[in-house]
Amino acid sequence: MEKIQALTSQNGVVIFTKSTCCLCYAVTILFHELRVNPIVYEIDQHPDGREMEKALPKLGCSSPTVPAVFIGGKLVGSTNEVMSLHLSGSLIPLLKPYQSLMA
Repeated sequence: MEKIQALTSQNGVVIFTKSTCCLCYAVTILFHELRVNPIVYEIDQHPDGREMEKALPKLGCSSPTVPAVFIGGKLVGSTNEVMSLHLSGSLIPLLKPYQSLMA
């Protein structure tokens, strides 16, 4: 759990994913389209992935645990929460500090 907290507090936007998850891919693409380059950890490919997967629910991630999106060190949630924020217009203000200047 400390590893996840360290990773998410040191980076602006972090997404924990699995390489075979289509929803993880969709959320990652959304962030790229919003000009944000998140740090992506594919927990099924990461050496500490099993430990991370076990720790995510303890931090508040629901099942399934991926994608788990953190912005500014805080858990935003999974696909449903991210898409709800985006549709309500609340996601872009959260991402503003992390958007690249390139169009």
